[in-house]
Amino acid sequence: MEPGPRMHLVRQAFDTVELDDLEGHLTAGLRDQLERAALPAGASVAIGVGSRGVSPVVEVVRTLARGLREAGLQPFVVPAMGSHGGGTAEGQESVLADYGVHERSVGAPVRATMETIVLGTTTSGITVHLDAEAAAADGVIVIGRVKPHTGFRGPIESGLCKMSVIGLGNRRGAESLHAHPLATGIPEAAALTVASGHLLCGVALVENAFDRPARAEVVAPEAFHATDEALLEIAHRLMPRLPLDRLDGLLIDRMGKNISGSGMDPNVVGMWRRLSELDRTPDYGWLAVLGLTPESHGNAVGIGLADLCSRKLADAIDHEALAMNTLTAMALHAAKVPLTLPTDRACYETVLHLAERSTDRPLRIGRIRNTLDLETFWVSESVLDDLPRSCEVIDSASPFGFDADDAILEAGAFEAPA
Repeated sequence: MEPGPRMHLVRQAFDTVELDDLEGHLTAGLRDQLERAALPAGASVAIGVGSRGVSPVVEVVRTLARGLREAGLQPFVVPAMGSHGGGTAEGQESVLADYGVHERSVGAPVRATMETIVLGTTTSGITVHLDAEAAAADGVIVIGRVKPHTGFRGPIESGLCKMSVIGLGNRRGAESLHAHPLATGIPEAAALTVASGHLLCGVALVENAFDRPARAEVVAPEAFHATDEALLEIAHRLMPRLPLDRLDGLLIDRMGKNISGSGMDPNVVGMWRRLSELDRTPDYGWLAVLGLTPESHGNAVGIGLADLCSRKLADAIDHEALAMNTLTAMALHAAKVPLTLPTDRACYETVLHLAERSTDRPLRIGRIRNTLDLETFWVSESVLDDLPRSCEVIDSASPFGFDADDAILEAGAFEAPA
C-alpha cells in the first residue's frame, strides 16, 4: 500500500494547575476529620483504594496511614474496586501491588476480601453492600478521583459516592448498582452508606491533564454528594481532550484499565460510541487500537468501542477477567472484540483504506498514545489549519515507523526531537 499522509507531531497547552503541598493538605484535612469523629485510641480504620491509578496513589495512602498511626489508630488498606482484578481478593491485591500499594510502601497492611455485608435496600430496590473487612473497622476512609464517568451523564458521576457503593461494594455491590440507572442509583445508594455510620471521611481528588493532583478535599461523609457535584465541574474543565471534532481515522497505541475504566475514555473518543443516542461529537471515524497495558492484567473492557484491533492486543486478553467485568457492569458491548488484523501496520493501512473509501478529501488521520496522555499527538497535514492557537507543531514524519515485525514504534514517538 502507498505511504499514508504526511504526519505532524503536535503539542497542546493544558492548564497546569497543581496542588502545591498535597501531603500537608491531606494531613491537615485528616486531622480535622479525626477531631470531629473522636475515635478511641487503638481504633481500626480501613482505607479504600481503587483500581483507577489515582496519582500519586502511594503518597496519598502513605500520608493517610501515617496520620492515622500518629493519632494512635490502626490503619489498613482494602481494595475498593468492585469486580475488577478478576473479581477475586488475590486479583485485587495484585492490582494494588501494581500501583505500588503494599504494606512496605504505605505503612499499612492490605486486607482483601470479596465478602460483603448488606447495609440495606434503597427505595428504588438497590441492595447496598459494603466490603466485610471495611465493615469490621471502626471507620472507613474513601479515596475517590472525581471525574466524568465513561458511561453516563449526571450531576454526580465518578467520585466519593461511586467509590462508596461500587468500589467498596465489591462484586455484589457493583452488580446491584449496575442493574439500575447509575446517574440516580449511585447518589441514592451512597446516601444509605453515609447514613450507616461506617464512613470516617472521604478524600476527593481532581487531577489535571498531566495526571497530577489539582484539588484535594478531605470531607465528612455528609459532604460526599456536594463535594462530588462541585468538583465534577472542575474535573470537566481540566480533563485532557483532543482539540478536534472530526477525523477520518484514529490510531490508539494502547488502551487499559489504568487509563480509563472503559479502557479508552469515551469522553475522548466520543461518548456516542457507548451511548448511541448522543450527538456524534467528536467523531474520529475509524478507530483502531493496537495494544493493551500490562497493568490491565488482560482485562480489555472497552475494546468494543474500537472498529479494529491488532492480533497482539487480542492475544493479550484474559477472557475470564473481561467477562467478569462486563457481566458485572451489564455492558457486554464493551467486550465485543472488533475486526482483528495481524499487525499494527495492517491496522494502520486498513484505517487509511477505509478512510479513503469514506471521503474524497485529503485524509484527516490522528494517532495518540492513549486517551489519558494527550499533551502530544499526531495528525495529518490536512488537520493543521483546524488546530487552535494553543497547539504547536514540533515534528513531522512520513509515514509512521514500524519494526521488522510490523509493530508500530512507540519509544520516543510522542517526544519532541532533541
